[in-house]
Amino acid sequence: MIQTVAVRGFRSLHDLVLPMGRVTLVTGANGVGKSSLYKALGLIGDAANGALVSSLARQGGFGSVLWAGPENISAAMRSGEMPVQGKGKRVNPISLGLGFVADDLGYLADIGLPIPRDTMFVHDPEIKREVIFAGPVMRPASTLVRRKNSRVEARQDRWELVLEDLPNQMSMLSELAEPTMYPELVAVRQEVRNWRFYDSFRTDPASPARGLHVNTWTPVLAADGSDLAAALQTILESAFGEVLDSAVAEAFPRGQVVVSDVGTRLELRFRQHGLLRPLKGEELSDGTLRFLLLAAALLSPRPPRLLVLNEPETSLHPQMIPALARLVAEASKRTQVVVVSHSTALVEGLRSLLGEELEHHELIKDTGETLVAGRGVLDRPVWDWGSR
Repeated sequence: MIQTVAVRGFRSLHDLVLPMGRVTLVTGANGVGKSSLYKALGLIGDAANGALVSSLARQGGFGSVLWAGPENISAAMRSGEMPVQGKGKRVNPISLGLGFVADDLGYLADIGLPIPRDTMFVHDPEIKREVIFAGPVMRPASTLVRRKNSRVEARQDRWELVLEDLPNQMSMLSELAEPTMYPELVAVRQEVRNWRFYDSFRTDPASPARGLHVNTWTPVLAADGSDLAAALQTILESAFGEVLDSAVAEAFPRGQVVVSDVGTRLELRFRQHGLLRPLKGEELSDGTLRFLLLAAALLSPRPPRLLVLNEPETSLHPQMIPALARLVAEASKRTQVVVVSHSTALVEGLRSLLGEELEHHELIKDTGETLVAGRGVLDRPVWDWGSR
């Protein structure tokens, strides 16, 4: 289970370190940094899949995602006694930091500005440092694998050179794969590659989730929900079929999901009390379709190590929120869940179901920086970024 997540220098996340629970709920007003946290988690996943630099480019480029405030914010700046401004020359290099600690191992990456060279790709950032460490905090004695620029070393009885020409745009998580030589690195990569993210499901008339899908066992819902019919049928035939039926009946009294076999294709249908025939996928309301997509994601027979949902309550009628909360609680029995949400009803529902097992972070913004309401620096987990 992920114990801690740390982000530095990414949009409004100047230096954020969060403890994580079996279910972590992140709330706050618009613009406080909830989506930035969601995207930061996604960047860690992109690093493990060799797509970190391209993902940053799609978000507007490295310069657009960096913290835009001063290197340090003084108490006088926060109180308004003096203007928010830099204090001359920087002490530390410009850096975007990403990291996490799981049960046994931790990982951090330090991404920085490229070294000037004769290339058209002058805006691509470079991975300056990566570290895999044991225990809750990175320390020299707990470091197991380290990367500085293009050079990677692993600790055996002593430090041994693993690679000296790793491309600066590629993470060592994606490039080194020998399990017997680098078991800790492989373990971290497998951990991160097993994270699953669901954000903006399309529910418009042309949504791929409304159409037919090839008839095949589908234990994991696609990121765009295009295989919804197959994913729901897979759940219905699994040990979680009754949970799905109960969730649908709670959200839509006496409603029922039905998947029809149309040759080599599967078609989603939905029985609604009072109607003489089931509704087809293209006839479902946006809210109904979105709830079914969320149910398919949360009840996967092959759960991920970490499931991250961004604003799942979007388009849902308030009467569906208790059923959604129950699905999240059910999913947390088999996987760790992070939910980013605006919904007060979802907060109340999860708190009622999970009690102290719920890790709730309300984000606020102070002088442009994302902070956790009611928590100071001494209340957060210990974290050390190290130095270049």
